[in-house]
Amino acid sequence: MDNVVQRVVVIHNNELLDNFGVEQEVLGRDFCRNLFNSANWKQTSYNGNFRKNFAGVGFTYDQDRDAFIPPKPFESWVLVEETCQWTAPVAMPDDGNTYTWNEELTAWDLVTE
Repeated sequence: MDNVVQRVVVIHNNELLDNFGVEQEVLGRDFCRNLFNSANWKQTSYNGNFRKNFAGVGFTYDQDRDAFIPPKPFESWVLVEETCQWTAPVAMPDDGNTYTWNEELTAWDLVTE
């Protein structure tokens, strides 16, 4: 699968530091290539400081956006460009109740249990 995250590996930040103590993504990429004998690695950020979202298995890396995008939860949902997160075409009610998305009706259903 093209650009679909297959594995997320946490490595110590020290593996990313060059001789001047500056973080270099290529060093982390080389570390993973050597460790797993595979070529395609991208750095991710726990707090979303870059590449929009922390990568997860099943996410897609979008090269044009330089972002990790989670799987689309429902066909009707749309991607918010600023966050690279999916959102429902109708806002969930903000009344303190619990709702689930009803894709057939493209509406929020109140959870009554």
